[in-house]
Amino acid sequence: MPKIAVILGSTREGRFGEKPARWIYDEVSKRPGVTAELLDLRDYPLPLFDQPSSPAYATGPFGPEIVQKWSKKIAEADGYIITAAEYNHGYTAVLKNAFDWLYHEWANKPVGFVGYGGIGGGRAIEQLRLVAVEVQMAPIRHAVHLPWPVYESMMKLQAPVDPALFAIVQPAADLMIDQLLWWTEALKAARDKK
Repeated sequence: MPKIAVILGSTREGRFGEKPARWIYDEVSKRPGVTAELLDLRDYPLPLFDQPSSPAYATGPFGPEIVQKWSKKIAEADGYIITAAEYNHGYTAVLKNAFDWLYHEWANKPVGFVGYGGIGGGRAIEQLRLVAVEVQMAPIRHAVHLPWPVYESMMKLQAPVDPALFAIVQPAADLMIDQLLWWTEALKAARDKK
């Protein structure tokens, strides 16, 4: 049974990301034969990456205890969906730091994105795809980009919000999840052959 981790990519006070994260988590959880888990970066207060070498060269436990906890959680998943806030034409620093602490745990697994902010988080997602490729992930072509009116309509609401508010992006979500699950199965089979 494939396991998909939905990663909430912002830790800001009053963050918007919890709304799309909970929604996409519910959407992927509806799929038969899939186990999903919502991972909140607030629960993994990683220090800024400051190690003398890259985790790509690590052969055992790497970094402080909280990093090892994050490492274990990421290693358990077969694929990922990341909510990506766009800050200043890019992705959040906390999300980049979460990527930088690991390498082997991400490798040979697919990742999809749900973006929000300027132009539906498009610039953040495009940059995150480059990071994903560098850690040997397979970024999914289709993403979910929340249009500004959808973002604005939910801004002051508490999570979780009515799923009907996401209706305009439901086709994009379905397509992204379909692709993610296809790649999850294919890459899991390939990893299991090793």
